[in-house]
Amino acid sequence: MRPGVRAHIEIDDGATRRRLSFIARGQGSVRSALLCLHGLTRNARDFDFLAERMAGDRRVIAVDIAGRGQSDPLSDAAGYQIPTYVQDVVALLDALGLDRVDWLGTSMGGLIAMAIAADPRIARRIGRLVLNDVGPLIPAAALARIGQYVGREWRFPDLAAAESHVRAAYAPFGRLSDAQWRFMTEISVVADAGGGYVPAYDPAIGAASRGQDFTDIGLWPLWDAIRAPVLVLRGADSDVLLAETAAEMTRRGPRAELVTFDGVGHAPALFDDDQIEVIARWLNSPK
Repeated sequence: MRPGVRAHIEIDDGATRRRLSFIARGQGSVRSALLCLHGLTRNARDFDFLAERMAGDRRVIAVDIAGRGQSDPLSDAAGYQIPTYVQDVVALLDALGLDRVDWLGTSMGGLIAMAIAADPRIARRIGRLVLNDVGPLIPAAALARIGQYVGREWRFPDLAAAESHVRAAYAPFGRLSDAQWRFMTEISVVADAGGGYVPAYDPAIGAASRGQDFTDIGLWPLWDAIRAPVLVLRGADSDVLLAETAAEMTRRGPRAELVTFDGVGHAPALFDDDQIEVIARWLNSPK
């Protein structure tokens, strides 16, 4: 796989200056650029396979959201919220001189994109929007499941132990091959000073999950305000985007198109050609 160009911009959050890292592939000379935003504990490398496939005719930019991957952590953990991420990615677009792009958001990344698409002040920044297994209703049970692993500080003595954790934590991603699980492990951890490995995210992103009584998150007014064309991807076994929620998303607001992948929960990994081709065809189809 051809490596993308790793770069960063400086973000001034009022207290400190920090780096927001991203990976760019392609030239984008034919179609709109595509901005890719990952899930809660993930990072820009999740989109390596998709970016490799789509970079032939568009610029693909995958972002490490604050505190993940190679982006700096926040000085105040209370800032790990959607409004912070919205400001960061809009600042990135401004720095790159990109006024309007297509967006792909997995889970948390989709919530960031939905917040932008529903805000009349900045909604023009989104051309087409692909939401990967997320919508305007997130059940409490799913939030509690995710909180079980993101709310803890992990350390692994070796990559084998790290892979065991990754396979368990991300089992809903679907039936990945051994090579894909190893790839996911390698991009999910970083070496620490003691010779072991820790997750490639600031453990403080899970501070809000510790000891919390979870309730459903409802964002239907946000959904109803979106005007951009939307494609929704759903894992057939997802506990985050329920079947009834996805069906309702096709009937109201932007009236999304819906594609469901069998044998997958939350969320489709977007490693396999069949998942990537669905996105490519939809983004490249006539408007």
